[in-house]
Amino acid sequence: MGIKPVSEMVAEAKARIESIPVEEALALHGRPDVLFVDIRDVRELRREGRIPGAFHAPRGMLEFWVDPASPYHKPELADGRKLVLFCASSWRSALAAEVLMDMGHPAVAELAGGFTAWRAAGGPVEGPGEG
Repeated sequence: MGIKPVSEMVAEAKARIESIPVEEALALHGRPDVLFVDIRDVRELRREGRIPGAFHAPRGMLEFWVDPASPYHKPELADGRKLVLFCASSWRSALAAEVLMDMGHPAVAELAGGFTAWRAAGGPVEGPGEG
């Protein structure tokens, strides 16, 4: 038996999770009941900038930060707001959203197309590459 292709895993995740089109995400940005969660590597943030107000949760720590029983828990990720996860293109965020769904998170989605789609749609960006 071979290794399951990641593209297949992403397709399966996307079939199960809520994927928010960038136009809808732009309308959700800044609402008090929604938290954008940037799961990109810190080097990507430094190089490309970030969505204003997004909470940075590196992919490698996400499950630990969401779990209230974890010593690494971050209350911002479990305060009742809808989490909109994003990465560069939406592959990592699709897999991460599926994991949070499996953990029982009540309101999680991913930004279709990720940060790349956000920037292409003219979404606000702060840091390197602004505007």
